[in-house]
Amino acid sequence: MTDLEPLRDGYDERAAVAAIGAALTEFYDSLTRTLDNIDIEKILKRKNPYLYRAKGIHSAAQIVEGILSAYVSSSEETVFGNVFFEPVALALSGGQKAVTEGVDITVDKDNVIYSIAVKSGVSVFNADSRKRQEQNFQAAQKRVQQAKKAFVPVVGYGYGRKNVKPGKEKFYRELAGKDFWYWLTGDSGFYMKIIRFMGTRPDEYAREFEKAYTKAENRLLREFMLKYCDADGAIDWDALIRFNSGD
Repeated sequence: MTDLEPLRDGYDERAAVAAIGAALTEFYDSLTRTLDNIDIEKILKRKNPYLYRAKGIHSAAQIVEGILSAYVSSSEETVFGNVFFEPVALALSGGQKAVTEGVDITVDKDNVIYSIAVKSGVSVFNADSRKRQEQNFQAAQKRVQQAKKAFVPVVGYGYGRKNVKPGKEKFYRELAGKDFWYWLTGDSGFYMKIIRFMGTRPDEYAREFEKAYTKAENRLLREFMLKYCDADGAIDWDALIRFNSGD
């Protein structure tokens, strides 16, 4: 458990449910827009056609399904972090949307300004992105110095665990999963309630998303077959490799 005092000693359950519902709506809307904007030729430019052939793939549908599945999988974690965890955390914190790049929420409480960057899971940083996060917090700190208030920067992870070993502390705090949601709400069990507050919405949205996914799959398959399949339906490897690696 974090030694930071919770920002709040309770929360409005109806407001929490509403925020989670709105975030789910935006999540599925964003994913659907992602499907609508997929350009198969841009993706094929980055794929390895030799690998497809080496694996003995003869099905255009198999190639398209692999492309579509990988594209959605690579997008959904980022989308979820941006349109679900961040707005829900903002609603629960009682704070405001931050103006500093790389910082999501600002909470001004008891002569302390908390600068919060909301991330999805605990593995989001590499060395470069972690350095940029530190620089973003430093920029936020300069703004706070003008207000002559204490400054506490926090990276909050929507899920997972983050145990910082003694001597490894950074100038910002890191809270993950249970600890993060407890800090925002004052409810040590809130991290378990997020699923319950989703209700049946995910099932309803998933059915609609499946329809959009199928339409996108059919569209991409049609485009692939028109350009990279022979009249008899066989993959035209010469055409595909020429497009990927030739003139």
